[in-house]
Amino acid sequence: MLAVLSGAQDVSAVEGGATITPFGLFDFGAGMSPPPTPYGAFGLQVMHYTANKGKDVFGKDNGVDLQLDVTSVTLSYIKMTEFKLLGAAYGFGVAVPLMNLNGSFDVGQKIADKDFNIGDAGFIPLILQWDLTKNWYVNTAFQIQAPTGHYDVNNPFSAGVNHWTFAPTAGVTYLSDSGWEVSSRIEISFNTVNRATNYTSGIEYKQEFAVGKSLGAWTIGAGGYAYQQLTDDKGQGIVKGNRSRAFAAGPAVAWFEPGLPAVNFHAYKEFGTRNRPEGYNLSFRISHAF
Repeated sequence: MLAVLSGAQDVSAVEGGATITPFGLFDFGAGMSPPPTPYGAFGLQVMHYTANKGKDVFGKDNGVDLQLDVTSVTLSYIKMTEFKLLGAAYGFGVAVPLMNLNGSFDVGQKIADKDFNIGDAGFIPLILQWDLTKNWYVNTAFQIQAPTGHYDVNNPFSAGVNHWTFAPTAGVTYLSDSGWEVSSRIEISFNTVNRATNYTSGIEYKQEFAVGKSLGAWTIGAGGYAYQQLTDDKGQGIVKGNRSRAFAAGPAVAWFEPGLPAVNFHAYKEFGTRNRPEGYNLSFRISHAF
């Protein structure tokens, strides 16, 4: 949902030096989908990412004077049904982000730009939810990120990425009888070519997680993500083996009372980054099924 330049083309991986689909979408409850309801579940997520340094292939400062701030407000809708497929409840969903990007970088010449626009929409034609026991919850989904967002090949910062992304996902949540929760979600993203630049970003692996303890309506703990680009990009000026990587961790909190909207918040710091910006990820999410 965002594309930024973290430096010269040979010191960043994945087109624009950023992940194609966003980090930090899930923490607690990653293996749980909304229940089947007459009107479905609506969600609002506000995320902010800020970075002031870019990392090279060795994880060192790439020498680019970088400043990047990205704020997104995403509206989402998920409709779970009573229909069963492979023993799971079937559902579908859609998400549309509004993006505000502000950034600058210096590679011999300082370039600054911004974009406040609609980002790429995500369509989820398949969600399967298994509530295996009162302790174990598993889901899988197939999501499609469509190039519906604003994109300008002449601008270094655009809300859209100008290509399709197809991503199977799988999530799991374990709730112990003593109130502990462990949740994780895996996503593998396959990107098509950006025809404006003839550039194809490599396959990406992303895993998000959270571990915490329930205290009444609250769940308090820690979360984070791990990201690794699995294959090289394809395009002009590509350096073989030049792939992105990032890790992040920090506090995570969730609040839920039956019949009321669910609230999630986390604040992560990135580390161990290679070939991309390194910064901070904040997320606030509220959702409710009607």
